[in-house]
This record gives sequence, structure tokens and C-alpha cells, in this order.
Amino acid sequence: MLSTTSLTRRGALLAGFGAALGLPAIRPASGQGAPIKVGVLHSLSGTMAISETALRDTVLMMVECINGRGGLLGRRVEAVVVDPASNWPLFAEKARELLQVHKVDATFGCWTSVSRKSVLPVFEELNGMLFYPVQYEGEEESKNIFYTGAAPNQQAIPAVEYLMSGDGGEAKRIALLGTDYVYPRTTNRILRGFLNSKGIANADIMEEYTPFGHSDWQGIVARVKRFAGEGKKTAIVSTINGDANVPFYRELGNQGIKAEDIPCVAFSVGEEELAGIDTRPLVGHLAAWNYFMSIPGAPNAEFKALWQAYIKNPKRVTNDPMEATYTGFRMWTQAVAKAGTTAVDAVRSAMIGQKLMAPCGFEEEMLRNHHLSKPVFIGEIQADGQFNIVWKTPNAVPAENWSPFIPENANRRRG
Repeated sequence: MLSTTSLTRRGALLAGFGAALGLPAIRPASGQGAPIKVGVLHSLSGTMAISETALRDTVLMMVECINGRGGLLGRRVEAVVVDPASNWPLFAEKARELLQVHKVDATFGCWTSVSRKSVLPVFEELNGMLFYPVQYEGEEESKNIFYTGAAPNQQAIPAVEYLMSGDGGEAKRIALLGTDYVYPRTTNRILRGFLNSKGIANADIMEEYTPFGHSDWQGIVARVKRFAGEGKKTAIVSTINGDANVPFYRELGNQGIKAEDIPCVAFSVGEEELAGIDTRPLVGHLAAWNYFMSIPGAPNAEFKALWQAYIKNPKRVTNDPMEATYTGFRMWTQAVAKAGTTAVDAVRSAMIGQKLMAPCGFEEEMLRNHHLSKPVFIGEIQADGQFNIVWKTPNAVPAENWSPFIPENANRRRG
């Protein structure tokens, strides 16, 4: 278990940022009463550690920041960190430990949908509160989860629309490459329905899945090249997760797949994952997110400055799931301040309608379906591992967590 330190020079700096960002402190921390505990449920080892470790660090940053301002409701906030180690059943065990043993008031965690689905019944059984910060496949709505990442209509659908547009290369064939679990398979089911609705036949859709941690991409990338060589403009849509992205992108470079020939748009690769890759052969390939580190404006400048003051490593980048973690944490503190308590039922009610000028430069709002309104950005990979934004929505897009491209959702309420 980790807890934040007393107010140090770094804490004072973070407190100053916290004041600028409007983090609430209802009254000065008296040191009396039990601390407010937040759980951190992210893989710090295994295949997903490449992505999730930064989210642990983001929560710890926010805890230190709010404690530097006197805490929340006059009490210190304490982070309880566990490592489910990229082991999906272990996520459920660790979630139960956080709720029953450590009695956390809220939990920030999970990356993959299989980990989220592993813990969902635990949070519902014990009436816990989970903030889930990563884009996902939708098809879910729980009173115990707040989804601060993108639904398919806030990432996957706009990205494929872009690939099919004149700006994106007018793709007529799509190769769907994903890790073999629920998020890629469900997202690609939605995308296949969308592509079919746009006149793309199943013969022009290639779909392949690989295990977590897959490293031998030579054959699959070669098949994509053959698929693209059959006379129609082709693009790759990647729902590959975790450290398998490193050898996948390396193989794209090895086989000379350039963005101008076969563009690849990724939904789970951002600045953190690219930090370990030679990006020079990948310049021009794409990612679709709701935030990029390169976004201009004061909200993002403040977020990046807060991160650098905390992490003290100029090579550590910010990325979309970090921003979603930050946004969820801030909205949670606003809801606790409004409710005057950390009790889950009261905070749940106070969360609906919470608004925040997020680092993405747009005001985001928590909707009644427990999802956020979010903008959509498409960025091109640059040689330095950052993204040049080539397309964005003019406004924040309300989340549709039930896709109209899933037939059984025909009568579902969306948005």
C-alpha cells in the first residue's frame, strides 16, 4: 500500500497547480478522521505494464496534488496500489481486496475490457465505484462504473470514416488486426456492420487476431501486403493492445509499409507506447484518440506542467488514457465536494452533469449513461514520437455506448 508524503517542495508546487486547476478543498485538512482511500487497479507487470504503469503514476500525481491543497473534505487522500499483473482473474481478486480489505472510496483502474468485465460483478456486488479510463467497445452500462474513455462512436467509427474519405486516402479495403479478446472482436463487429452499411463487402474486409504479447508479425504483415495488392486502396485498423505493438510496428517498418501506401490507424497506441519504438519508419501512420500531448492551449499546458512537476523525467510523455484518468479524478473530487461525502450512492448522483474543461481543450460532461462527451482527434505519427493532428471534430461528441451497428441494440437507448 502506498500513501502520499507530507507537503514537500514538490507538493507545494503541485498544490499551486491544483489551485490553478480548481481542485476542491472544502476546508483545511485537520489531520483528524480516517483518510479517504482511492484504489489503483492497474497492471504494473506483464504484457499490459507498458501501457498501465503511467496510469498508476497519474493517480498518484493527483493524490499528491490534492493533498498539497489540504486534502478533500478536510481529510487526506491515500492511494492503495495493487498489481493485478495482466492476469484477468487476478483483477477480480484485487478489486475485492481493495473494496473489502482496504475499504477504498473509489477505484481508478483497468485497461483491457477483459479486465473490466472481470471486476464489474465485484463492484456491483459490493457497491464500489470504478473509473475506467480507456477507449472500449461499448455494449455496457453499469451504475458502478464511470467510463471516461471513448465509446466506439467517439473513436473507431470516426477513424474509419476518415480512412474512407479523400483526406484519409479513400480506402476501399480494410484489414482489421486485433488482440484476441472482447474489445477488438466487438469493436470489429461494429466496424464490419458500419463498413457494410457504406457498401464495403465482406470480401474487402480482412480480420485477424493474435494473443496478448504476440511477437511474430512477419506472416500477418505479409498477408496484409498481399491483400492490399489486389487492386483496391487498403488501410489497416489496429486494435492490438499492450507490448505486442512494439514488434508489430517494427515489422511494418521492416516490410516497408508506408503510410502513403497502406495507412494504419491505431486505437490503443499513443505517446507512451511509441516511446519505446523507432518511429522514423512509421511517420504518417495514424492514431485516433480524444487527446494528444501535442494539443495546444492552456488546459493542456497546465496538465503537462503538472505531470512534469510530479514525474521529474522530461522523457515521460502524457497520453489519452492519462488524460481520461486525470479527468475522472477531477470530476470525482468535484462530485465528492458537491455531495459532502464519499458515500458511493451520493457521489454517483453528484457525478451526473459534472463538467470540466479538459486538457483536450474541450469542455467534457458526464452523461446519464455514465460516459463522457468527448472530442475526437486523428493524429499522424511524427519522427519524435508525437502526433500531428490532421482531423478533429468541431465539438465534443456525446457517447453512444450501445452501437446501432449491433442488430440486437435496435431498441436500446443511446447517448
